[in-house]
Amino acid sequence: MCILCLFCTLWIIAQESLLRSGPMVGYSDFREALIWVQTTAPAKVKIGYFATGETEKFTHTVETSYKSDLIAKLTPNDVAYGKTYTYKLYINNIYIPRDYKLEFQTQPLWQYRTDPPNFKIVLGSCNFINEKKDDRPKPYGAKYQIFDAILKKDPDLMLWVGDNMYLRTPDFMTETGIRHRYQHTRATKELQALLGSVHHYATWDDHDYGPNDADRSYVNKKITEQTFNDYWGNLNTNAVGNGGITQHFAWNDIEFFMLDNRYHRAPNDDPSIDKAYLGKEQLNWLIDALTTSKATFKIVINGGQVLSDVAKFENYATYPTERTELLQRLHNAKIEGVLFISGDRHHTEISRLERKDAYPLIDITCSPLTAGTHTARDEGNTLQVKGTTYYNRNFGIIEVTGKRSNRELLLIIYDSEGNKIFDYQIKAQELKYNRK
Repeated sequence: MCILCLFCTLWIIAQESLLRSGPMVGYSDFREALIWVQTTAPAKVKIGYFATGETEKFTHTVETSYKSDLIAKLTPNDVAYGKTYTYKLYINNIYIPRDYKLEFQTQPLWQYRTDPPNFKIVLGSCNFINEKKDDRPKPYGAKYQIFDAILKKDPDLMLWVGDNMYLRTPDFMTETGIRHRYQHTRATKELQALLGSVHHYATWDDHDYGPNDADRSYVNKKITEQTFNDYWGNLNTNAVGNGGITQHFAWNDIEFFMLDNRYHRAPNDDPSIDKAYLGKEQLNWLIDALTTSKATFKIVINGGQVLSDVAKFENYATYPTERTELLQRLHNAKIEGVLFISGDRHHTEISRLERKDAYPLIDITCSPLTAGTHTARDEGNTLQVKGTTYYNRNFGIIEVTGKRSNRELLLIIYDSEGNKIFDYQIKAQELKYNRK
């Protein structure tokens, strides 16, 4: 090999070593998408992208710095509606190849034109990535191959439903510790291919917000709020305007309302039955947003279970006044198409609340991805749907299909190897007040 060729090879290797994690695909909209990248040292990062038969176009270059935690957020915006784009990562103007697919998609403009497209949603929560020096003596995380099993199902977007990483004892009290945990988890080797071609949206629960069972008193909540926003590529957060990560986005004919069940939450041990869970402002926003929405399905995503009627652990039932208010206001406003998704519990189950003169409310709890599990046990949830409980690591896929007037969801729960455990169908017509 000539000296010049050797120099070029070493230079390319040097640039590739600057990639810590990513690229990760964040939100998708009509006119742009978001690509997230983190480097190991300051570098110039850009994305090249193209649809089939097109010439490669480039985003603006972003220079990563220690001030921004070496994160680059890039927005390819010379795009057309409803297309899939291949993209390439460049660091310091050197192409950094990946041995897996890198793609993003833009939203199709189907409204007033066609039926909404079919698509797939993946959901999961409770992702613990081991780091021996900081962990308990017995490792808590396992079976990281679940991320490859998810990718093989070819989903369009992934909902991270909380506890997406686990802050540890050395992490809670400093920004250095908090950012270390986010950085360590995001760099998981087995996760990278999934990040590269599936659009990711996230809310949090206690473990990626602060200590176990953390509430509004957590002194570093503004730091974790900023860190969360830095490490995820959500379309928006702080939708209510009073802090926290409440957010809203749409994908085809479904709208998603991702709640923050930590930032304004009263302590679990507060003896008042009127204690805040979401808080008045967030609850008002949710009812307003659901009332305004014309989506076929209105999916409300919360870190903890909403419908389970057993007042144990951190279920909404332990905050009875606010839970009752939410359910009553949903009924009073006659809001149709509402469905809940939750995480937290380290097992999967479906809860179904039958209501007088109203359609049933359903809460899909899906947990855990890689965190520890517990043995099968009857916790007393009287709303649990028979045959929908699973106590090992798992993920869910929701297939959205059908014509605009006859949409339906098919939930399929898979184990960490990608084997089907059970399925559950929900038709849009079943979530209406005048059901046929």
